[in-house]
Amino acid sequence: MGAGGRMSDPSEGKNILERVPIDPPFSLSDLKKAIPAHCFERSVIRSSYYVVHDLIVAYVFYFLANTYIPLLPTPWAYLAWPVYWFCQASILTGLWVIGHECGHHAFSDYQLIDDAVGFVLHSALYTPYFSWKYSHRNHHANTNSLDNDEVYIPKRKAKVAVYSKLLNNPPGRVFTLVFRLTLGFPLYLLTNISGKKYGRFANHFDPLSPIFTERERIQVVISDIGILAVLYATKLLVEAKGAAWVTSMYLIPVLGVHMFFVLITYLHHTHLSLPHYDSTEWNWIRGALSTIDRDFGFLNRVFHDVTHTHVLHHLISYIPHYHAKEARDAIKPVLGEFYKIDRTPIFKAMWREAKECIYIEPDEDSEHKGTYWYHKM
Repeated sequence: MGAGGRMSDPSEGKNILERVPIDPPFSLSDLKKAIPAHCFERSVIRSSYYVVHDLIVAYVFYFLANTYIPLLPTPWAYLAWPVYWFCQASILTGLWVIGHECGHHAFSDYQLIDDAVGFVLHSALYTPYFSWKYSHRNHHANTNSLDNDEVYIPKRKAKVAVYSKLLNNPPGRVFTLVFRLTLGFPLYLLTNISGKKYGRFANHFDPLSPIFTERERIQVVISDIGILAVLYATKLLVEAKGAAWVTSMYLIPVLGVHMFFVLITYLHHTHLSLPHYDSTEWNWIRGALSTIDRDFGFLNRVFHDVTHTHVLHHLISYIPHYHAKEARDAIKPVLGEFYKIDRTPIFKAMWREAKECIYIEPDEDSEHKGTYWYHKM
């Protein structure tokens, strides 16, 4: 995955690892003016087409796997199942991305439709829609703020845990990456791991969690009901079809969705060129610009381009995915050196960030003492 390891692009900077500037000479208004007006238009019909398209593809994958894999000789079945899991997880990740768009009110002009579609899609993929919508909104409002961001908050050198130092070697990195990809999202939802530190325990299922405001608590309960309904439906499926069938056909692809989501967001927010800020230096546009686009090759389209339009998304989150590439290209001349896309092959990039991005510290000789950069051990 990725575009052949191309490490530089004349239009996007000479060195992909070179630090981005921190003081933009443009405003959010300047960026919006550069985008064609139709890019802001949301069509419920067009958005619904992508939902139906992905559901049909997901059903085709299910039908082929359920019908033909059991007929294969054992060695071939062992090879066929991972192919199904990858394909199904990929297309379901596209549906998850559409649910994410609903949370940003980018699906249609009607909030009720957006929330209804997002609730169904995310619940089916074991994601509490409203709970995650609100914590994700906080992330967008406080991106790369060391004090107020909701997720991917790196540690300073003095606070790097002993186990992180022990795992700072190739086998340890493999373990860390596998752990992050498989358990990172469930643990974030359940324990707020890698998230903002609150005065007490916080998670995405407790309506009284400090993550949420008073008016949001009832919708957290609705999210919980959605997850409980899916758990109950899964239980009925297990009783009817067996645990092995449900695991192979449904649960492993859903785990794959969570893995893709963690991989995508980890790479969007973890890079040697990206700064983090404490409260003395942070402002909204600085934070929003402190992300990077990634190239997932053919999966860019499957994931509805969320992978390589993330910088745009953090600046203007309500542009629907089918206009995102055009809008991104429209603001690139305004962004100039503030825009970066890293086309390093995904597995290589994942390994590099796990090795190089261990802790953050400000530069000793810099006047920006509240601006922090990644370092390795």
